[in-house]
Amino acid sequence: MSRILLGVSGGIAAYKALELVRLATAEGHAVRVVQTPASLRFVGAASFAALSGAPVLSSEFERDPARGAFPDQAPPDHDPLSHLQLVAGADIYAIAPASANTIAKLASGLADNLLSSCALAATCPLVIAPAMNNRMYEHPATQANLRTLRERGVIVVEPDVGRLASIGEQGVGRLAEPARILAALEQALAGLPHAAAAGRESNDAAAASRDSNGARTSMRGLHVLVTAGGTREPIDSVRFVGNSSSGRMGLALAQAASARGAEVTLVAANISLDTPAGVKRREVVTAAELKHVCEQEFPGCDVLLMAAAVADFTPVAPEPGKIKKSARARLELALEPTADVLAGLAAHRREGQTLVGFAAEHGERALEYAREKLTGKGLDALVVNDISRSDIGFDVDANEVTILRVAPSANGSSAHAGARASAQIQQRHVPRASKAEVAEAILDAVETLRDGR
Repeated sequence: MSRILLGVSGGIAAYKALELVRLATAEGHAVRVVQTPASLRFVGAASFAALSGAPVLSSEFERDPARGAFPDQAPPDHDPLSHLQLVAGADIYAIAPASANTIAKLASGLADNLLSSCALAATCPLVIAPAMNNRMYEHPATQANLRTLRERGVIVVEPDVGRLASIGEQGVGRLAEPARILAALEQALAGLPHAAAAGRESNDAAAASRDSNGARTSMRGLHVLVTAGGTREPIDSVRFVGNSSSGRMGLALAQAASARGAEVTLVAANISLDTPAGVKRREVVTAAELKHVCEQEFPGCDVLLMAAAVADFTPVAPEPGKIKKSARARLELALEPTADVLAGLAAHRREGQTLVGFAAEHGERALEYAREKLTGKGLDALVVNDISRSDIGFDVDANEVTILRVAPSANGSSAHAGARASAQIQQRHVPRASKAEVAEAILDAVETLRDGR
């Protein structure tokens, strides 16, 4: 794993940096934290020290008990200069949140506190995640400063659009969710070709793909078809074979795609939750009904997100009425396989469509099974989650997934499974996060796939 130096500047979003440290250390990264004096008014150093397992510094003049070492390193035998030793040992330097004031200092090359001194001395990749009021973020001075930093190779994790700190305030400037920031760090750490340049290009594109109100428009013009919930296969007029899917993941995907400007159709299988604003909803109950509606909607979609838990088996002969318990000593239920809806759609895909499947797996061979599904069904990506855990997955607000996707170079006009069987498969782990955050990571993967074409 890697060593991450995290700089925390002043702002209410500083509390989210705690979650970033928690996620990073859970993934095995060693983390050191430096804070600006202003950030200490929002989150105390003790909280970051407890999560990182290392001393937290806020001044160049305070002695570092670890003498610049990260938790996985032995301290040197002398007291080095903190701003030099910390960045010398770091694989990457992240500043989250990065306030407007800190961004201005970085663009100007100022070094008037430990955080900015580290930035000026760093030779490792620098990633910043801005967080501020939308009027401050959209000010020409801030935008000019961000352009300057991108030109120097700094990777900018674009802020989200939504509720801001001040009561009643909405707009762009909300700190990106910690899982997205960590994903950006891990992408840079992975040493992808021209990572810094790619970061600049993607951030420039993200800035351009917003409307005048700051809303993302990166999926504008696309029709996204989302299936969600769980099908119910009738045993009689009141009983059914079903599963525990609540539809929360699919709803999060529908909402996130709509927020990015897509036209979204939701095929909802037995979902009691409300439909996101602006999303067209079609109700289904059984696997056969879901298949029928998907076959109607699929030809016109650009992206299919098959998040529904579709029954693998259905009763052969459901009773038209209610089966009376007193009429039988025992009940034997004969089942037959349902049609593989996703494989059937993939077999008739047109050029330009992107297909994403979902797999609930259990056990050590989960990813092996998932890779077989990805190539066997001719998909572009497969989202895998472990159903053996009770804190993620069905009917809870959090999830933790692994996204398997066919390498962009393998994408093209070919739509059949055989052409993808030997394709390179890329893997990205999304740590435990809200389903809304996981949805954003999945849509980021979809956009990467489509850009790769």
